[in-house]
Amino acid sequence: MLIDPKHKSIAVRRQCQLLGLSPSTLYYRSSGDDSFNERLMRLIDEQHLRTPFFGVEQMRLHLNRLLAKEGVTLNAKRVRRLMRLMGLEAIYPKPRLSRKNPDHTVYPYLLRDLAIDRRDQVWCTDITYIPMHRGWVYLVAVMDWFSRYVLSWEVSITLDVSFCVDALKQALSSGAPEIFNSDQGSQFTSRAFTSVLRECGIDISMDGRGRMYDNIFVERLWRSVKYEEVYLHDYQTVAEAVTGLGRYFEFYNHQRPHQAFGGLTPAEMYGLGTPPWPVRGKDREGEAKRSAASSLALRAHSEAADQPETIHLSSTKSAPS
Repeated sequence: MLIDPKHKSIAVRRQCQLLGLSPSTLYYRSSGDDSFNERLMRLIDEQHLRTPFFGVEQMRLHLNRLLAKEGVTLNAKRVRRLMRLMGLEAIYPKPRLSRKNPDHTVYPYLLRDLAIDRRDQVWCTDITYIPMHRGWVYLVAVMDWFSRYVLSWEVSITLDVSFCVDALKQALSSGAPEIFNSDQGSQFTSRAFTSVLRECGIDISMDGRGRMYDNIFVERLWRSVKYEEVYLHDYQTVAEAVTGLGRYFEFYNHQRPHQAFGGLTPAEMYGLGTPPWPVRGKDREGEAKRSAASSLALRAHSEAADQPETIHLSSTKSAPS
């Protein structure tokens, strides 16, 4: 043990200061329900992927149904605390692992009505929660919007901005986009992050609050990562999680066929791989147009969802416009 409570000349508080520890960590004792909370967090994460519109109360009811045979009844306070710890916000339909900082500059959303039809036109990023056997880590990825190619990724045990900056710099080491899109989280609005983009002359775009379709392809990436890798492997350590995720992203980029691209992989769409069959220029152009149309349609859905329904009244009927 690094701390000696019985040391004759150095007080415990001073020992903590010398070691860079908070005195409270010395006296902390687990409440005994850590493993059960981790089980609940995994259940919440799985359900959130299926029903991202569930708030605290709906999630509480869902968990109580699952655990009814065990005689467990959860209250809203516990579910809310766990969702906040995971970065899942009760009101908004998307994960909010990064909280907005009112002192940081928020940039406008630049992708509205933009046809994204080529590589390196738009890159995007996001953070997600990765459960392990005990505990969890956070994963950030930078992805090319057009090809869905994952340019870089990093894992951290905290939500510190540094691992996001590391992932960004790693992606920029091999190229640069015209536009970089993210949510309004404090990691992405921080000066440490945005200054790297500004120095490279990259336009910065940020999603609207709670608009899950503004960054839809990263949301789809997280769904694939969790169902095809994370939930199939019970990571025992952070190192094991890093190895598993590295293996999966190699598969995702270079081997996993993408239906929207006619069976081509993200790497092949990005121009880094050789397709197994001849692909003519106009065929690749056709895939690009379909990708751009899909992107526009999804973002148009987001625009429509933000607009209140207009009701027109006439003498004969009431109908939505």
